[in-house]
Amino acid sequence: MPGYLIARVNVTDPEQYRKYTQVTPGVIAKYGGKFVVRGGPAVTLEGPKETHRVVVIEFPSRERAVEFYNSPEYTEARKLRRDASEGSFIAVEGV
Repeated sequence: MPGYLIARVNVTDPEQYRKYTQVTPGVIAKYGGKFVVRGGPAVTLEGPKETHRVVVIEFPSRERAVEFYNSPEYTEARKLRRDASEGSFIAVEGV
């Protein structure tokens, strides 16, 4: 069953954040992940207006998504994101 990592990110330093986005695709692929949504314009249909960058990454399983997030490679990549954004990340099981 697939797993999804869903992130909502408020980018505060676009130049630094760009360095993070250049590093992450290779790490994501190493753990079997692929981008489903990677930012782009969002239309709020209900609730508060969405102003954050939304990212959805599909992995072979939720466990693999968690493994990616806690991996040494992504731990290093997160250091690039730390001072460039604020966000929330969740891993959910697909259907």
